[in-house]
Amino acid sequence: MKPENYTQTPVFLLLGFFEKPELQPIFFGLFLSMYLVTLFGNLLIILAIISDSHLHTPMYFFLSNLSFVDICFTSTTIPKMLLNMQTQSKVITYTVCITQMFFFMHFVVLDGLLLTVMAYDRFVAICHPLHYKVIMSPWLCVLLVLVSWMMSVLQSLLHTLIVLRLSFCTHLEISHFFCELNEVVCLACSDTFLNDLVKYFTAALLGGGSLAGIFYSYSKIVSSICGISSAQGKYKAFSPCASPLSVVSLFYGTGLGVYLSSAAAHNSHSSATASVMYTVVTPMLNPFIYSLRNKDIKRTLKDSLGKKLRKSQLSCC
Repeated sequence: MKPENYTQTPVFLLLGFFEKPELQPIFFGLFLSMYLVTLFGNLLIILAIISDSHLHTPMYFFLSNLSFVDICFTSTTIPKMLLNMQTQSKVITYTVCITQMFFFMHFVVLDGLLLTVMAYDRFVAICHPLHYKVIMSPWLCVLLVLVSWMMSVLQSLLHTLIVLRLSFCTHLEISHFFCELNEVVCLACSDTFLNDLVKYFTAALLGGGSLAGIFYSYSKIVSSICGISSAQGKYKAFSPCASPLSVVSLFYGTGLGVYLSSAAAHNSHSSATASVMYTVVTPMLNPFIYSLRNKDIKRTLKDSLGKKLRKSQLSCC
């Protein structure tokens, strides 16, 4: 490759949903609505947990952290995409692209680690109920969240640092609506062996480790529940696990679907559409899953809405 094909200050183009300009207003309204639903839905879960002392338990402490991470996860990609749609620009600068890539990797890994911690919490609650309060102490809960944050930051920082050493050519089109690690690395003109090695190593360590922890926890839970004789007892034991298990299935199912579809289809529209399920739809659906399937959250939300309605009626009178 000749030296003039390299650029010291590369500018990336996010192709995303720019193939049909006439559909831009529709896409803008759709993604803005989904982002606002994600933002207010997860914020509502956090406020409900903070306001109700009955929800100050390890399970809801982890849930509030998951909701906060989902807000941050979506906020790393959607606002920039909406801005590009509004300004009719595909451009994202090198600095913004690297920053977006860092935070996206950080929050997606943190999401998976928190789901693993929540699975462990349910495992202790169902398989060791008499020791639950002793094992899941406030100190341990905070420690698990802090360790999750540290691990996700370190892996994201590692990926970012080895991307910074790469040289890029002048043709820098990314087939997603955000700076995705694989897409950015594929655009490099220099050797990417170290990047691929670190990518597979961290995926096996963090992704595989998280999945193994989740699978082990829920397999032990199912085994423990099967030992309960009454159907009512089985339902009562499994009920708190339904929402976390649904979120786990949605998170890893859509994530796997993104990479399978990206491998099968090599056009920007298919890749961007698959990424929407993973980066937008999943965080948006999480509040609905927890609010509709969790009686404690539903009770808190109903009580809060009831109090507000009574206050408004009194003020009107």
